[in-house]
Amino acid sequence: MNRRQFLGTASAAAALPASANPVDKPALLGGTPLKLTGARQWPVFDQTEEKALLGVLKSGHWYRGSGQMVRKFEEQYAALTGAKHCLAVANGTSALLASISALGIDAGDEVILPPYTFVATLNVILEKHALPIFVDSDRATFQMDAAKLNAAITDRTKLILPVHMGGAPVDLDSILATAKKRNVPVIEDACQAHLGEWRNRKVGTWGIAGCFSFQASKNLNSGEGGAVLFNDASFHEATRAFHSNQTNSQSLNLRLTEFQAGLLMAQMTRIEAQSKTREQNAAYLTKLLSEVKGIAPAKLYPGCTRNAWHLYMFRYDKQHFAGMPREKFLKALAAEGVPASGGYNPLNKQPLIARIFATRGFRRLFTDAELKRWAERNHCPENDKLCEEAVWLTQPMLLGPRTDMEVIATAIGKIQRHAASL
Repeated sequence: MNRRQFLGTASAAAALPASANPVDKPALLGGTPLKLTGARQWPVFDQTEEKALLGVLKSGHWYRGSGQMVRKFEEQYAALTGAKHCLAVANGTSALLASISALGIDAGDEVILPPYTFVATLNVILEKHALPIFVDSDRATFQMDAAKLNAAITDRTKLILPVHMGGAPVDLDSILATAKKRNVPVIEDACQAHLGEWRNRKVGTWGIAGCFSFQASKNLNSGEGGAVLFNDASFHEATRAFHSNQTNSQSLNLRLTEFQAGLLMAQMTRIEAQSKTREQNAAYLTKLLSEVKGIAPAKLYPGCTRNAWHLYMFRYDKQHFAGMPREKFLKALAAEGVPASGGYNPLNKQPLIARIFATRGFRRLFTDAELKRWAERNHCPENDKLCEEAVWLTQPMLLGPRTDMEVIATAIGKIQRHAASL
């Protein structure tokens, strides 16, 4: 099949250059798999990280109480993001837990969150014996639908916890306006959004706090680790007190180690260049996939001036692939050498919630009638559809050469062309 024939039968290839020459059938049907040439190993490291770790080791100061690395990292991360204050913590979950605890979220309070996020966002709410209230998703963007936020707020609402899903900013203009009108604070879950921007200002600096994760998969990583950003000195101090065991206030040990701080500063020497590579590749891939019927790359809100691209997300419509289930589509992609994921399941429907609501603590706080009303309030039909359609490519996939984006688009076109046989 020559390029002209391919362009006529595979809409994915509408923008492909001649170098992206497809084989004639999918690997699942016995064809030759395609091949990504870029290394997808993560994390990326060299002597910079080795020197940082050995420096901490030889110093003998492995704990932030006697060392200087955590403090230096906090200063550098605050400078990188434009925040006035930064608190380094053990992980992203610790960042969320420390900040909502310092805010005073307590048993019986309501906390608003999206249903399309990692379970940690939910877990910290349940840990406080607070009630999670889910606001349905905007399927086009994979983000919380800010237009539905106001209706979810009650006199029990004590926090709005939006998530910058996949590294793309949520609609902060609308969320912050609603929050101000209803006098409810906002803490940003920016765990996936390192260097993401809303109107040329870093995410994580818009609410009263912004929470980040440095877990092994993240764009900035130290295996485990996290941070909270603040522009308010008093809230910074309250969160700092909570994260390091105190005798005069409720607190836990959620501290980052000196080793992790050293790794993070070493990794920060690469983050800007890596981010630019992801941005360029994501833009090119979006251009290619936008030509494919049945493939809808996640849209960005107009206020997004920079996407962190922790995930490249798109929606898959099986009607344009001869009715092929998404699971088969993912299997066919993997056979071509393009690993992909189906993403999250509906968080508001996780069995975990029913089990926790059945515990003694929750039964003391809420009546059967209240929990029944909770179920009625937390239907998220758009998110249900999103969870059936979503496809993810992880951030290391965007660190390869530009030709890898052509391979991804070619693989999808190949699968679409033979969908009936698959």
